[in-house]
Order: sequence, then structure tokens, then C-alpha cells
Amino acid sequence: MAGAIASRMSFSSLKRKQPKTFTVRIVTMDAEMEFNCEVKWKGKDLFDLVCRTLGLRETWFFGLQYTIKDTVAWLKMDKKVLDHDVPTEEPVTFHFLAKFYPENAEEELVQEITQHLFFLQVKKQILDEKIYCPPEASVLLASYAVQAKYGDYDPTVHQRGFLAQEELLPKRVINLYQMTPEMWEERITAWYAEHRGRARDEAEMEYLKIAQDLEMYGVNYFAIRNKKGTELLLGVDALGLHIYDPENRLTPKISFPWNEIRNISYSDKEFTIKPLDKKIDVFKFNSSKLRVNKLILQLCIGNHDLFMRRRKADSLEVQQMKAQAREEKARKQMERQRLAREKQMREEAERTRDELERRLLQLKEEATMANEALMRSEETADLLAEKAQITEEEAKLLAQKAAEAEQEMQRIKATAIRTEEEKRLMEQKVLEAEMLALKMAEESERRAKEADQLKQDLQEARESERRAKQKLLEITSKSSYMPMNSGMTALPADLPSFSLISESLSFDFKDTDMKRLSMEIEKEKVEYMEKSKHLQEQLNELKTEIEALKLKERETALDILHNENADRGNSKHNTIKKPQAQGRRPICI
Repeated sequence: MAGAIASRMSFSSLKRKQPKTFTVRIVTMDAEMEFNCEVKWKGKDLFDLVCRTLGLRETWFFGLQYTIKDTVAWLKMDKKVLDHDVPTEEPVTFHFLAKFYPENAEEELVQEITQHLFFLQVKKQILDEKIYCPPEASVLLASYAVQAKYGDYDPTVHQRGFLAQEELLPKRVINLYQMTPEMWEERITAWYAEHRGRARDEAEMEYLKIAQDLEMYGVNYFAIRNKKGTELLLGVDALGLHIYDPENRLTPKISFPWNEIRNISYSDKEFTIKPLDKKIDVFKFNSSKLRVNKLILQLCIGNHDLFMRRRKADSLEVQQMKAQAREEKARKQMERQRLAREKQMREEAERTRDELERRLLQLKEEATMANEALMRSEETADLLAEKAQITEEEAKLLAQKAAEAEQEMQRIKATAIRTEEEKRLMEQKVLEAEMLALKMAEESERRAKEADQLKQDLQEARESERRAKQKLLEITSKSSYMPMNSGMTALPADLPSFSLISESLSFDFKDTDMKRLSMEIEKEKVEYMEKSKHLQEQLNELKTEIEALKLKERETALDILHNENADRGNSKHNTIKKPQAQGRRPICI
């Protein structure tokens, strides 16, 4: 009895010790995951679990996003998950997204998984028109997206219509031009074919390098009012704070780079920006909600920290990641080169095999034709022999008839003719007999000549038959040697392994390898500058080409603003620098 009570007590105490959990659903750009979280977990515990699951080490760019009453919020790392204003029903859903954007994607994004998540997020923002992208750049970005998904262009595989189900262009761009889906696909495919040889991560990085120069890339917009009550937009990004007209999200009215801001603070709904230069007036504005002010401050602190971090030496962790990334990139490059060589050798062997098969088939056809010619020659010879025999017999028969006619003529001459009439008749018969005999002689001679000609034709036919047999013998002897020669070539039976090549490669990076890699990187930089110039020319050509198909009445306000900026030579970067050049004067917006 006492033992039963003790066992029940230990079971109940064990049951009390089990931590309470709740279910969380994490939605990334390409997957969904569910976790059981303890009630006491803080935001950092859940965030670290997600990052470990994804294999992500560049955690400072990302966060867990949720929505409260149509307002975006981010999970705080030092606060319990359930202490946030999250829905009570399970599973509690968070979106794992990039919270902060790099200034230079190629230099800052080290891990391939980081690049991939940024690529998917930026691509979705462009397609959803949260980032404005001009039509010609949209086509170029679409071609890199196709390269990342499908690999190298192969006209036998990627035939007309293979992009019919893909969402590659913003609807605004499609509606702006009188172009069919086939016409868009043709222009995207033309650029897609030029990206041959780029791996998925390289194509995605090229996409980000182009997208990061778009005016709305990485900018978080918030509706604000200045002291006068004028409605404005505040933009927060990796470079600083920007003030926009609500109708123009492309070109800021004024910008505050992070290195020129001394302090940012808020009290209730009023937000204050204090420039580093004390001669410049403090900028104050009001937002609609206190929650929005908190979000603005979070983004400002995070972007400012990353801005300052970029301008310092990399931490040991980042240095290690970059070194590993360089080694991994070099290893992948060597592996791609090895695979390219193997592919080239395989293709050459297959071409050789196809050529040998084609030659063998040709020889077989020639042998068949020679055999048929031989059979025809034999048939012709038999026919000529038979005809010559018949002609000879006919000649003998004619000669016999001619002799009989001659005998008849002699007999008629010897016969006595009693009357003149009979004599005349007999003379006439003699004349006819002589003419018949002459005709018979001529026919006999012609038949004899024809027999001689037939004998000569028979001899030529037998000579042709002998030559045909000799040619057939030669072809047969050639075809018997072909398998021996083809066996000496690398045919498919010996082809798939390429074990010698793979065994001979080593991935130990020596100084000479790294120096050579550095030289190649420098060379790639020069080539990149040339390609950039060529790319701009291509973009201008495409813009000119499709300009005639544009429907002017469908242009949006952003299209018009972008064209005006392009005509004035304004870009994302030189518009940000303008306030710096105009410093040391009061801010008036």
C-alpha cells in the first residue's frame, strides 16, 4: 500500500516537472516549419532554434515578424515569446524575414543560404511592386531568376512556352506594353541564354547586385507629419533616414546619413532627429501610433549598428565565415571546371561515336548498293547470254533458208520454159527469188553482227560483274576493320566513370593556388566592369526596342518619376549625397 502511494507521488511530481509547451509555425520564403516551444522561452531562444535549423550564421540581418492590428512588428530577443501581442490560438505564426538589408550584397552576404533567402525576398517584393523596377531591368532580373531555377539554357529542353506558368515580371510592366506573353518570353530567353555557366548562387547574386541599385530597395516607409501638419513619408534603410513626398517614393526631399545623425529619440508619438552638426535644425515629426514609433526606433538602431559595423574590421567570426566561403567558392569553381572538362570529353566521345556509327551505316549502305548492283549485273549477263543464243540460232536458221532459196533458184534456172509467157513468169520468179535470197543474206549478215555485239555485251557484263564482286570484297574487308578502330576511341562503355580525373584532383589550397585565384578574381573584376558597360547598353537597346509598344496612358506616377530621374541623370546614390553637399543650413521641408 505504501509502495503504491509512493509510486503515485513520484508520477505526479514527474508530471508537474514537465515544461508547458506551445506550437509555433515559422514561415520562410520557401518553406514552413513547426516547433514545440516552452512557455518560458524568450524571443532569442526561438530565433536561435530557427537559425540552427536553417544552418544560418549571418543572423544579424534577420528577424521573426508578426502582425498586430494591421501593423508589422518584430519579435524582441529579450522578451518572452508569449508576452508579445501575438494571437492566442495555436500554432502561433511568425515569418522569418530579412529585417535589415546590406549596402553591398556581394561583399556582405557570405553564406549561400543568406544569399538565397535575400534573393527570394527581394524577388517577391519586386513582383508585388513593393520595390519599383523599370521594365528593362525587370526583364534582365527575370533572366537571372530563370538561370537560378533552370540552370544553363538548352534549346532542346527549354522550348517555346516553357516560361508560360512562371511569374517573372510585375503586372505593371506587363500592362504597360502591347506585348504578348510569347514576346516577353522571347526577350527574357535571349538574355537567359547569355548567362550560360553561372551556378544558382552566382545568378542569385547577380540578381541582388542589380536590385540593390533600385531606389526603393531595402527602404521601410512610414507615414508621418511634420510640425506644420504636412503629410510626409519617412524612409529607413541601410544608408540613413530619408524624407519623401507621399507621391514620390523614389527621390527623397532630404536625407540624413547615419554618420551625420547625433541622436534619435521619441516621446509618445513625437519623433526627434538631431543632426551631428549642431548648426542644422533638429527635425521633428509625428507618427500615427506609438507602436509605429517603437518600430521606427528598432529599425534605426539596427541599421545604425550595421552601418558602423561595416566600417570597422570584421569580427573573428565573420573573418572565419568569409575564409570558409572563399575556400568553398574555390572548391566549387574547381569542381565545376572538372565537371565541365568531363562533360566536354563525354561530348567529344559521343560525337566520335556518332561519327563512327554514321560512317559504319554509310559503309553498310554502300555494301548493300554494291550487292544490288552485282545482282543486277548477273541478271543482265544471264539475259544477254540467253538473247545471244537465240540470235545465233536465228542466224543459223536464216542461213539455212538462204541456202534453200539458192537451191530453188538453181532448180528454177534448170527447168525448161516452154513458152515465152512461162519464160517471162519464170524470169520474174527468178528475180523475186534472187531478191529474196539477197534479202535473206543481208538479214543473215545483220543477225551475225547482232550476235557478235551480244557476245561483246556479255563479255562487258561479266567484266562489270567481276569488278562489282571485287568492290564488295573491299567494302566487306573495310567494315570488318571498323569495330577495331572504334574500340580504340573512348566510347560509352568506357566513358561514365572518368575515375582517373576525379582521383587526380586535390582540394588542398596552396599559396600558388590562392595567388592564381586572386589573379583570376582581379581579372573577373575587370571583366565585370566591361560587362556592366555592355549590360547598360543592352538595357538601353531593350528600352528603345519596346518603347514603341508602350501604352503611355497606362504609365503610373512612379514610371513618370523614374523616367524624369533617368533624364536628369539621378540615381539612388547621388540623390542621397545631395543633402551632404548642402549641409550647414536649416532644414525646411
